[in-house]
Amino acid sequence: MSDKFDVIVVGAGPGGYVAAIRAAQLGLKTACVEKWVDAKGGAVLGGTCLNVGCIPSKALLESTHQFHKTQHADVHGIQTGEVSMDVKQMVARKDKIVGNLTMGVAGLFKANGVTLLQGMGKLLANKQVQVTAADGAATVYDAENIILASGSVPVNIPPAPLTDGLILDNEGALNINETPKRLGVIGAGVIGLEMGSVWARLGTEVTVLEAMDDFLALADKDVAKEAAKIFKKQKLDIKLGARCTGTEINGQEVTVKYTDSEGDKELVVDKLIVAVGRRPSTQGLLADDSGVKLDERGFIFVDGQCRTEAPGVYAIGDSVRGPMLAHKASEEGIMVADIIAGHHAQMNYDVIPNIIYTHPELAWVGKTEQELKAEGVAVKVGKFPFAASGRAMAADDTDGFVKMIADEATDRILGVHMVGGIASELIAQAAIAMEFGSTAEDLQLTVFAHPTVSEAVHEAALAVDGHAIHMANRKKRK
Repeated sequence: MSDKFDVIVVGAGPGGYVAAIRAAQLGLKTACVEKWVDAKGGAVLGGTCLNVGCIPSKALLESTHQFHKTQHADVHGIQTGEVSMDVKQMVARKDKIVGNLTMGVAGLFKANGVTLLQGMGKLLANKQVQVTAADGAATVYDAENIILASGSVPVNIPPAPLTDGLILDNEGALNINETPKRLGVIGAGVIGLEMGSVWARLGTEVTVLEAMDDFLALADKDVAKEAAKIFKKQKLDIKLGARCTGTEINGQEVTVKYTDSEGDKELVVDKLIVAVGRRPSTQGLLADDSGVKLDERGFIFVDGQCRTEAPGVYAIGDSVRGPMLAHKASEEGIMVADIIAGHHAQMNYDVIPNIIYTHPELAWVGKTEQELKAEGVAVKVGKFPFAASGRAMAADDTDGFVKMIADEATDRILGVHMVGGIASELIAQAAIAMEFGSTAEDLQLTVFAHPTVSEAVHEAALAVDGHAIHMANRKKRK
């Protein structure tokens, strides 16, 4: 039996490693278990997000965005001549960024005194964790508190089984090392749209098959409508109501069979990315007598502060209810570490930003206009287009808008939705305002620097009451 810990965290993704660091900072003897190893047997920290998700995809998106900007630099008077992309170098740059960040997490563990336990973690009864190393050796550790942060894995579908080099999940999609002529994507969600954008910018013919009839069903309808229009202009061919029924591999081609409202169809591509969502990664995580229960969808059952039904055991991140977002997992990790240390901590699940990193970016926080109307909440709405922003014009980045929704009776901001070049950065302004219970008037009275794209947030707040300065306001119906 090894030393007893105050806290053992199972999983070193954005939820787990943040929880471990916070717990250690609060003076708790902390260990973090991670099963992922590299080719040399070293621990791979950071989870899906850092290694095969958020960070590497943003690296590729940024590289291809720069390529696209360079191709169209003549609008600024910059003459570049023919521009080419070295895809292998682009992928190598992505790998270097991931490697630096992984080493960074290891350094943070060392700096904060977090003990790394390499192996597969399994929760046993009585607040014990079994860690099974790569060689099969198992060690059992005791802890006063345990945080399960096992993350999620891609959902695979029987009609499109993964095939090395041809039919890929999100990890395989990040390692395509030459530009395919034709790319198929199953799923028009975050991963599908981002990966489709990467290759469309490099000249690939991209076809996205989405089984649902509605595009971006969880987004505000104005955002979904604007995004669909822009993606069509970018030559992303998004087919709605298109359900994959099978795949055939012929040499280096994939024939995708699908059905839509017109009947059975086929699509021939060089690469196929399967991006239909993710599911909790809980296989092998729980002993039968651990006391932790799963709900009907396989998520770990927790309360509003991430407590499981086993005393002293918490669960956070993608393996519990709520959006599968890295920042949600991290904040849950901090909340739980604070609770364990005896501090008051609560997380506001109503103010979690969502972002899709296409260009322009899609971002929102709070409720959509459709949700609020369905709940019977009377609202007032303000919209301001980036086409009316001087700074956006100067940046040649005028697609999109900021939409703000406020309560008709109280003026409190209930939701903000954006399509725009740096919407991922602007959405934090809305989240901060909502976290402090701001009204639209609060933002109307705030001084925004000029010229900035942030002024679009200010103008949208003014537009809520028909007072936007730099556009004509809609006349309110009497």
